[in-house]
Amino acid sequence: MALTAELAPPRAELKDLSISFPRPDMPPLEVVSGISLKVEEGEFVAVVGPSGSGKSTILRAICGLLPPSAGQVKVDGTDVTRPPQHVGFMFQKDALLPWRTVAQNIRVGAELGGTPAGEQAAQVAGLIKLLRLEGFENCWPRQLSGGMRQRVSLGRLLAYRPSLMLMDEPFGALDYQTKIAMGLELLRVWEVERRSIIFVTHDIEEAVALADRVLVFSARPAHVLAEYKVDLPRPRHMRTMRSDPAFTALTEAIWSDLALPD
Repeated sequence: MALTAELAPPRAELKDLSISFPRPDMPPLEVVSGISLKVEEGEFVAVVGPSGSGKSTILRAICGLLPPSAGQVKVDGTDVTRPPQHVGFMFQKDALLPWRTVAQNIRVGAELGGTPAGEQAAQVAGLIKLLRLEGFENCWPRQLSGGMRQRVSLGRLLAYRPSLMLMDEPFGALDYQTKIAMGLELLRVWEVERRSIIFVTHDIEEAVALADRVLVFSARPAHVLAEYKVDLPRPRHMRTMRSDPAFTALTEAIWSDLALPD
């Protein structure tokens, strides 16, 4: 009789996670309270919620940068006690190295990810093509638009070859049109790479447009108010999605969750 294969653990899992910050002469500030969630292999999960509700805090906990006050953080079934391998972080600010060109900045990810030196040039060239940065390989960050800088930042993240990508409002500082374009670019790349993603955003439409699931956080101390599965077909295009009644219903439902008193 054939043995049943053991199911792979979630890429990321939080179990009753709580995080508090000490304050001098005051009780600790509880930021996250009893949050549980799972992110499976290849899944795109978006997190929305009010400002200061702990969205970025859980990303830092998954990275091993913040210890839990209570509960557990696991990556690939292992408790996180230090920054885990194969987890990549992308911030709102691109943080490119100004003394490195586009290709050299992307190569940083390959170097940190352990790609053999002889394979790095081919890997970088492939990512430059994937992200449509041909012709800009030797440009300096100061010569690029905000959207192009974020594409380079995404390339550096992909060059690291993370199995889990943590994205903290990566397009929040961009103008609306560029933000839409970068969202579509991320979806296009994700369709090819199929990495697991946790994507933090204040933009409800962005969350619904990109994700497989949307988690709605309450105000501080954060807990999960609601969870929505996004059944919109892929590939997705913002222009056509806006007229889809299912898209409108989802965004309105999430707005209603955030408008309700906790």
